[in-house]
Amino acid sequence: MFTVKMHRSGGDLLLAAADKELLGKKFKEGPLRLEVLPSFYHGEDADEEILLNRLSICSVANLVGENVIKVAIRAGYIESGCVLTIEGVPHAQLAKM
Repeated sequence: MFTVKMHRSGGDLLLAAADKELLGKKFKEGPLRLEVLPSFYHGEDADEEILLNRLSICSVANLVGENVIKVAIRAGYIESGCVLTIEGVPHAQLAKM
């Protein structure tokens, strides 16, 4: 299960999506830090269909978690080489130009 939340930032529509079990957790590896803030990521519960819909309409995305990342890679939104891993948790950002 995923959680997805849409944010409007100027003219951009930003998607924050995470594997639901990661909400509220913090990860640290070397200089990298990642906090899966509920205020930013927690929105509606989503399945793969909803996640793909939100990815199709956003202009920017922050994606966290193995399952969210797998869906985004399989659908061609991100490349596996562009994924950071912090304490074993994958994280990627997407910007559509």
